[in-house]
Amino acid sequence: MKTFVIAGGNSGIGLQAARELLAAGHRVVLLGRDELKGETALKSFGPARDRASFLPVDLSTHDGVRDAARRVDELTDRIDGLLHSAAVFDTSDTRTVDGLPLFFALSYLSRYHLTQLLVPKLLLAEHPKVVMLTANLSKVPKLSPELFPYFERFNFRTAVSQVNGACMYYADHLTKTHPKIFAGCVTPGLVRTGIFDQAPWFIRAYVALTAPLLANSLEKAAQNVVQALRAGEGPSAFMWNKPGIFEDRYAIRTDAVIQKAVMDTSRQVTGA
Repeated sequence: MKTFVIAGGNSGIGLQAARELLAAGHRVVLLGRDELKGETALKSFGPARDRASFLPVDLSTHDGVRDAARRVDELTDRIDGLLHSAAVFDTSDTRTVDGLPLFFALSYLSRYHLTQLLVPKLLLAEHPKVVMLTANLSKVPKLSPELFPYFERFNFRTAVSQVNGACMYYADHLTKTHPKIFAGCVTPGLVRTGIFDQAPWFIRAYVALTAPLLANSLEKAAQNVVQALRAGEGPSAFMWNKPGIFEDRYAIRTDAVIQKAVMDTSRQVTGA
């Protein structure tokens, strides 16, 4: 039986992945901010609840990530897979208590920070995996390190490629610095989940109108995610940008100078 930690596992794609991992006989540790959703998720697992745990945490702050890592560390002897599905669709310049844009803090920096803190437990597994949900990117975007980490003149359209690209750069970095760990990014495509709750009204309206025709089911959106967690392997980090087609992926290649700048900033900001 393997142990999987799922950040954002109390709803949406994270919850669907948890169900499938439990059905395969594994153990899951769910991280989420909403305690009621967490308890509801546990109840929905039926008899498999005995192999599931929920930790209420706030991954948008440095202290919250450190607390989450400490509690996970106390709960499990090793981590076979870490899934980052926690994210927010916040187009405004909302700032965390650390002074960072919420979109950047939750959708990239918390992933870097939590993973770095849990690396020792990941390395105790035979074939550890780290998987991050991202937007659909047909290639690795060029990052602008001068924007990190504060994005002084926050622009959501710019931040989307920078934040999702940073996840790809980190996946590549993680694979290079810890070859034992397989890292990858997966896009779920358009899925109608709670991530759009904080989006502007016109985006919510667009999703409501197009979802019946274009949206993927949770099962399809989670398919590559679960397969990457269970069977992801290769000499480099990979990106899956076609939901439901696990064989269709591309290797993540990054600019070494830009990667060093972004990783150095991430390390300086988090201390991890």
